Order: sequence, then C-alpha cells, then structure tokens
Amino acid sequence: HLFVAASAFDNIASNRRVALQRVGLGILGGTAILPQPSHAAAAAADEELIDVYFGCGCFWHVQHEFVVAEQRILGRSDEDLTARTGYAGGRAKDDLVCYHNARGVGDYGKLGHAEVVALSIPPSSFPAFAEEYFKLFDDKGDRPDQFGDRGPEYRNLVGVPGGGKGPYAKQLVSASLAQGDKLDFAIGKGDDRDARAVSFVMDTADFPLHVAEQYHQFHDGFNLNENYPNSYNGLASKLADKGKLEKSMCP
Repeated sequence: HLFVAASAFDNIASNRRVALQRVGLGILGGTAILPQPSHAAAAAADEELIDVYFGCGCFWHVQHEFVVAEQRILGRSDEDLTARTGYAGGRAKDDLVCYHNARGVGDYGKLGHAEVVALSIPPSSFPAFAEEYFKLFDDKGDRPDQFGDRGPEYRNLVGVPGGGKGPYAKQLVSASLAQGDKLDFAIGKGDDRDARAVSFVMDTADFPLHVAEQYHQFHDGFNLNENYPNSYNGLASKLADKGKLEKSMCP
C-alpha cells in the first residue's frame, strides 16, 4: 500500500509500489505481533497515551467495535473507556463542530469533517487497534455501510500523531497487510473526498478531534436490528454523571 498526495489517486494502480519507496515506507512483510491483554494493560500504566481516531462510515457501529477492543486488548473497565464519537478531517478551524441541526450551527459536513471514533491508547497497542480498524472492511475494501452512507462525511480516515510522515505510518501499513491488504492510503489534506477502499491519513496536530454530542455516544448500530445491550447504551449517562464524558456545546 502507499502514501501519496490525495491529488494522485488517478495513478494509484500503477504507482503504488514506486510511491512507497519514494516516501521511504517500503513493503512490510509478516504479521504484526499483537500485545496480549496483560502486556497492553501494563503498557497503559507505563506509557504516555496517544490520541488517535478512526473513520469508517457511520460512527455508531465503529464506536461499539472499538469499545469491545479496548476491553479486550487493554482490559479497560467501563469508567476507563476512551472511545468517543466525533468529527475530524476538515480544514475549517471552527471551535464548534456539530451534527446536522435545525439552527445550522457548526454543521460538520459543511465544515469538511467526517465521522470518526477517537481513542486514547498506549503507543505499543496502536498496531492492535489498527488491525481492529481494518477488520471493519470486507475483502474488497468496502466498509460496512459502503452502499448506504456515502459522501465525504463518511469517508475513511485515520488520525495519528505525525500523520502519514509520522512514526505510526509504518505500523498502519503493517497492520493493513496483516489483515489482508484491503486498502490504499493517501496523506489527508483536509476536506478530502469519499474514495472506496482508500483511507486518508491525517496528522492529529493539524486535524484534531471535535467530540460529538452525548446522544451520539454509545448509540445502537446503523443496520436494522443492530441493537446493543442497555448496559452499553447507558455508558453515555454513566460516564457523564461521573464527569468522564467530554461535553459538546452543540444544540
């Protein structure tokens, strides 16, 4: 897979290996060694956490999958969960970013953002969470709602410190290869388009997360009858009551 500028999509098929070498990423072979829960939990206590985010269509289903991953990989309790739905990837610098609303305030789509799920994780666990992201896609690189929710608001993107030129880029490629080499990558420039089987890699310093409204946190999935247990849906209120759920100022 490759990291190229978004404008170079027309040449993806022919230039993918060349572009890899140009930016010094190369092809990483083998399967990533994933941390075991006990190791990852220890790492969480010893390492300074990093903030990352993943976008793959509607954020409701994606959040559930990453909550399960936090519990399994890091052994986190309900109160320690960090998976949050939000918006990211737009060039606009507005502080207030919101879901579509009647007042038209801070509409995330109009501001160029996409739906994402953010996490705070130890750096050593990033490969494991990246693999969880790639598991969301089928063998053709289609996301779960590929033929339902469409457009830039639902584009695929990954936000990491340093973006495509940072220390997590190689780990992202390795995780992708370990899960079947389903996607191509492009360095996100902001306001990027929705491209099938392509994920934009964003620098979290330039494209930070804007947390979504409480009613979008721990929501049931987007598919018919994709309902999660009440214990999951209730996490939003539970965390808010304990002051552990970031508050959105949106209407």
